[in-house]
Amino acid sequence: MHDGDLVQYSDVVDALNVVSEVVHRTPLVYSKTFSLWSGSEVYLKLENLQRTGAFKIRGAYNMIAHLAPEERAKGVVAASAGNHAQGVALSASLFGIPATVVMPEKAPQSKIEATEGYGAKVLLRGTTYNDAYEYAMQYCRLTGATFVHAFNHPHVIAGQGTIALEILQERMDLDAILVPIGGGGLIAGIGVAVKAIQPQMKVIGVQPAGSPSTVLSLKNGQRTTLSSIQTIADGLAVKTPGELTFSLIQKVVDDVITVTEEEISEAMWLLLERNKNLVEGAGAVGVAALLNNRCPGLKGKKVAVVVSGGNVDMSRLLALPRKEQSAHFSREDRKPKKALQHA
Repeated sequence: MHDGDLVQYSDVVDALNVVSEVVHRTPLVYSKTFSLWSGSEVYLKLENLQRTGAFKIRGAYNMIAHLAPEERAKGVVAASAGNHAQGVALSASLFGIPATVVMPEKAPQSKIEATEGYGAKVLLRGTTYNDAYEYAMQYCRLTGATFVHAFNHPHVIAGQGTIALEILQERMDLDAILVPIGGGGLIAGIGVAVKAIQPQMKVIGVQPAGSPSTVLSLKNGQRTTLSSIQTIADGLAVKTPGELTFSLIQKVVDDVITVTEEEISEAMWLLLERNKNLVEGAGAVGVAALLNNRCPGLKGKKVAVVVSGGNVDMSRLLALPRKEQSAHFSREDRKPKKALQHA
């Protein structure tokens, strides 16, 4: 899997034909408030409204759709404590095949129940994702089941890239797309699609400052593993980018930036208050980047932000710190800018 050409534009187009039968075509909505505050023309791609509450079903379904009948008969396995688990569970149930999801022992009860609710068997093993992953691989060897990787597989990447096709079918005139990065499957797929259709459009990744594995890897020119991670954006808490995803990112991504924990939690609150969208930390990083001027070159430009998921534990949301009355947006920032009053 060293060849970055393993995923091509045609694979993403094929994936859209496969997944469009089952996934929601999520809305791309103009945000007057965020446009006003950021000085960009901001459109939100709301994958928090996707089935299972996140984009992950796109890649999982596309991969399972490509399995041979005899492979499907033996079932699929995933390791995940989050959105990928639910994407695999629902996809497998739609194909009527068995799914087993291995989660760390301290996985939130709500996520265990949601995954079981979609028809998967959940096994709790180990204390970290890596422990669960190792057990899942062992389980595959014993049972002959197929492992569905959360990001590092061509069919998974192509499935996630279908988001870009939906965005571009609505707006070909965008200057940039902001995309969260965990393992890199989402931005790799989006980048492949965007650069094939609109090569001048910028594809910009966003990571939490407490989990900057891709930023560090790009700086070092090779995949680099973080020693530790600290972020509320648990969907982006990946210590090492995937081998295939990283080789694609090096080719199709223009820049990767970071946002702080405070900026992520503030963006989550603002998305809830101003846009009436419940968004998890991973899904809020793009909005956080725009509102905190992490992309100064995007002022006055048309920007789509991928809001990747909405599976947030409400008790955790209520515990998040926030600034008094969003004080970091001055009164001046809140005044309508004439150029953006058209919507």
